[in-house]
Amino acid sequence: MSRSPIALTVGGRTTELTLADASALVKFSVRASMDSTVLSTPFGRAQRHPSLGLVVGSGPGEWLVLAAPDSGPGPRAELDRIAAGSGEFVSVVELTHGRALVRLRGADSASLLAKLCAVDLSDAVTPNGAAFRSSVARITTDVVRDDDGGVRSYLLHCERSSGQYLAECLLDAGTEFAIEVDAFTPTDWSRS
Repeated sequence: MSRSPIALTVGGRTTELTLADASALVKFSVRASMDSTVLSTPFGRAQRHPSLGLVVGSGPGEWLVLAAPDSGPGPRAELDRIAAGSGEFVSVVELTHGRALVRLRGADSASLLAKLCAVDLSDAVTPNGAAFRSSVARITTDVVRDDDGGVRSYLLHCERSSGQYLAECLLDAGTEFAIEVDAFTPTDWSRS
């Protein structure tokens, strides 16, 4: 297991709005030609895949795949199989140790993010499963709306070196909403 780039102290959870370090998830970047459909998730959307985890269409011909840390070689082997069978030039690169990831969860999560990001986070514009890349607290961040058990939730993915800064900015912006740090447990990651 990798050491996280984010140092957060988990407290007793007494509020609904939480921030959790999800950097332990296995992360893959998959890239192909701009019009490729090698992974069926379209640009701007995120979908669960039974053998891969969460597949995010993060750009034209570009995907981010998030898998449970205990998934072993399965997701990588499946991505290599898909790439080899596609007939296209496809690159698969593991990013686990080079990227930071947090989960912001709770009814006020959109209000908190609106303080740091200029994207309309309403249900009509960014429903569950929406994915976009934007500046969040002046850092280029991939944001995925990934509701958790019916509760509004966002995954925020950035460069490892910016992870601690992003987490601290989210905690600072969430002070008025009584945000707390929570533990991230990826046990049912593929079924969230």
